[in-house]
Amino acid sequence: MPNELTGQGKGQSRLRIAVLSFWHVHAADYAKLAMEHPDTELAAVWDNDPQRGQREAALRGVPYYSSLEQLLADRSIDGVIVTEATTRHPGVLMAAAKAGKAIFTEKVVALTEADCVDIIQASDEAGVAMVVSLPRLNLPFVLGMEELAESGLLGGLTLARARLSHSGALPSEAGPNGYLPDGFFTLSEAGGGAMMDLGCHPMTIVRQLLGMPASVSAAFGYYTGKEVEDNAVVTLQYGSGAIGIVEAGFVNRSSPFTLELHGTEGSAIYFAKDGMLMYKSALLSGEQAKQWQEYALPEARPNAFSQWVNHIRSGTRADANLAAALDLTRLMEAASQSARLGKTIQL
Repeated sequence: MPNELTGQGKGQSRLRIAVLSFWHVHAADYAKLAMEHPDTELAAVWDNDPQRGQREAALRGVPYYSSLEQLLADRSIDGVIVTEATTRHPGVLMAAAKAGKAIFTEKVVALTEADCVDIIQASDEAGVAMVVSLPRLNLPFVLGMEELAESGLLGGLTLARARLSHSGALPSEAGPNGYLPDGFFTLSEAGGGAMMDLGCHPMTIVRQLLGMPASVSAAFGYYTGKEVEDNAVVTLQYGSGAIGIVEAGFVNRSSPFTLELHGTEGSAIYFAKDGMLMYKSALLSGEQAKQWQEYALPEARPNAFSQWVNHIRSGTRADANLAAALDLTRLMEAASQSARLGKTIQL
């Protein structure tokens, strides 16, 4: 695929960005980024829920479009933030690409590898910049863990484990079904539950550290009896004998993010409660080999939204981001198949 795009948005004026749906809980965060970034402005809102769309557009003082086609036909709109329901991503993303709009989208891109490939191909053919929000790959603790993995201090990598969980499906003051919007618990909209939503983050991190596995095996739990899984574990198996473990849940009130990486010569652990990346390596000299060391975290990369703006301005393709997004879709599709069929899925 070409690395150079058409250079859309290379001019000096601010890029005009539209939000396509406030279905997702992060839509407001992305709208805020568009309003605050020095190179962008929020220009419009479309939502298939007119009441929600009109309310959110009015809050931000921008026009509401009842017709997606009409918004995409507006040549003054340079790019779109797609935060529509996951199951409706393919139609919206394909339409945006064919209309020549740069695309920033919430994960996952689609529920199937085939749809994801089609969407990325459409953005390439249109020559527009597409970036998928995979925020944790830009954070210091992941970048530090990558550095440790590549340093050789841990030896041959044998296991990676990442866990992310919250109480979004448990009764709370926000509602008897939990604080997440009802759409997150509706299979026809979300396409999945805790693993599809939260699990994307630990899944991309394990994939970043160990690569793509040979097979995927998943166990999904339905503790609160909803349509979608609220408690999930996915095991990734590698030809080398290494194992990846990805855990996600909507049913835990106190479960700080945890990341572990283990090897033949050492281990590294990041625990969000203290925010420190610690490691121990038998390859260190003397007493250091017996003690846990704090690893100095590198600087964070620019957030995904800023990376998207830079790609639009420079006319470049987000190669690594799109590769990670496609692999994420492959892994999530395999995990869903494994849980549904009760068997290991070979990749």
